Amino acid sequence: MTTTPLRKDAARNWDRIVAVARALVDQGVPLQLNDVARRAGLGVGTVYRHFATPEALLETVATPCLESLAAHGEEALADTDPWRALEGFLFRTVEAQVTDASLAPVTAASTDALSRTAELKASVWSAGKTLLDRAREAGVVRADLAPTDLVPLMCGIAYAVHVHGGSPAERTDAAHRYLTALLEGLKTAPPPSR
Repeated sequence: MTTTPLRKDAARNWDRIVAVARALVDQGVPLQLNDVARRAGLGVGTVYRHFATPEALLETVATPCLESLAAHGEEALADTDPWRALEGFLFRTVEAQVTDASLAPVTAASTDALSRTAELKASVWSAGKTLLDRAREAGVVRADLAPTDLVPLMCGIAYAVHVHGGSPAERTDAAHRYLTALLEGLKTAPPPSR
């Protein structure tokens, strides 16, 4: 799919809108296009020409994080060690959840405003499912762990970290501790030596 490049002034406006939206999301402020226009110093029509809905703007804010997760998923799939690949993917996922406030609402949404968002979410989900399937087939994780279990488990860790609070570094450290504890519970014990 080819798109016509934006004029320089339109590109600057797009960048300004996304930057304001990013700041609002990071502050925990719900996106409202009129508010974004006011804070960006732009007309409401300009914002609506770029983003028809707040959901489309939020998804645009989340796109770099989703692209990074999708790319990491592809890298993890190339790793020949099933445990290391799954573990690395889950660590990257939980880090994204606790450092990017746009990720949770976008991934939790039942519908997507942008086709790119749907593609990226499908890619991340597919990578996670494949990585878990490989780890189960290799016998390194519990056989009863289903791919649908991963999302609530990861969301639970992210929620616990947000309740815990602290600086971004403290939240990331807490996420790592919680995920390490979770992974120890998911890992199968090696067979007893005879």
